[in-house]
Amino acid sequence: MKPSRTVCFLILLLAVTSILWKCVDAPVYAHPSPFSYLDIRINPGEFDITLTAHTLDFAHDLHIEDADALLSPLYLESRSAAVFDLMRPRFTLALDGRAVELEPVRIDPLPDRQALALHYRVATETLAGEIGIHCALFPYDPLHQTFLNIYEEDELRHQEIFDKDRTKYDYFTGGRQGRLAVVNKFIRAGIHHIFIGPDHILFIVGLLLLGGSMLRLLTIVTAFTIAHSITLTLAALNFLSPPASLIEPVIALSIVYVGVDNMMWREGNRDLRAWIAFFFGFVHGFGFAGVLQEFGLPGSALGWSLFSFNLGVEIGQVCIVIPVAAMLAFVKGRNESAWRRVVWAGSTAVILAGIYWFIERVFF
Repeated sequence: MKPSRTVCFLILLLAVTSILWKCVDAPVYAHPSPFSYLDIRINPGEFDITLTAHTLDFAHDLHIEDADALLSPLYLESRSAAVFDLMRPRFTLALDGRAVELEPVRIDPLPDRQALALHYRVATETLAGEIGIHCALFPYDPLHQTFLNIYEEDELRHQEIFDKDRTKYDYFTGGRQGRLAVVNKFIRAGIHHIFIGPDHILFIVGLLLLGGSMLRLLTIVTAFTIAHSITLTLAALNFLSPPASLIEPVIALSIVYVGVDNMMWREGNRDLRAWIAFFFGFVHGFGFAGVLQEFGLPGSALGWSLFSFNLGVEIGQVCIVIPVAAMLAFVKGRNESAWRRVVWAGSTAVILAGIYWFIERVFF
């Protein structure tokens, strides 16, 4: 005898109801929004820090089955040391480049938010100019973000977001100490970038090969600096940002042009190197801007950071100009024929390097 449609429907309904009842009866922990919050309050003599994150994230990394257990004051007290130990390598501070110990104060359960608030304190004898913050709280969750709020004497000064791709931020405090820290960091960054940028170095060296007085050579380099400072500033402030896929090949071509111009130069020709440096300096400035943006420009000292980076670039260039110019002058003074061979060989090397970079940047 075949079961009726009504009986089949009742059996199906009973099965579905039993499954739903089992699901409802079982404890379910839905992941809340994958956010945490970091508040840093800078006060005279100390920092007060609060880190707020969901219990589910702590429970996952501490292998606690019942995340809500962390909201119990008694249980939380027994696991507070483990919670602070979990965060120790994931949240760190450095003041003026020196790592500092975060002093745990207490943990407050926040039942209405299913979260814990970790309180820290950092004693400071003097106000730091630069605060380096490293924050990578819960790597297991690639969507996790931490919202940073920085206060100076109860006034909100800066907000930032940390995620899996951005785990570090340098904050410069207001006042004289902060400005000095900005100047120190960005001058060093400008000098460093010149010495790790072979294309910029080769462009400058190519401009120096024909020699001239020290004043003349410094004028050429300064023209380059003035031009790249303009476009660097425009790009850093997001007024004008051509794509790197366009800028990098043009920088390579500028190197080729300098080498070719050296080979075409004859005695009595007008020296146009300062104008060449000025024209192509606009292009190189966009290349510098990409590096500068990686540092994160401090909004409270934007002018100082741009000025300091450009000053560092100029210092780096002068460090190249002086020995190269002295060497070329020495060779020319001892044997002008040898100097001409150096100019020819150097210009050839400049052209070949520029062609190589152009092909690499366009086709690879």
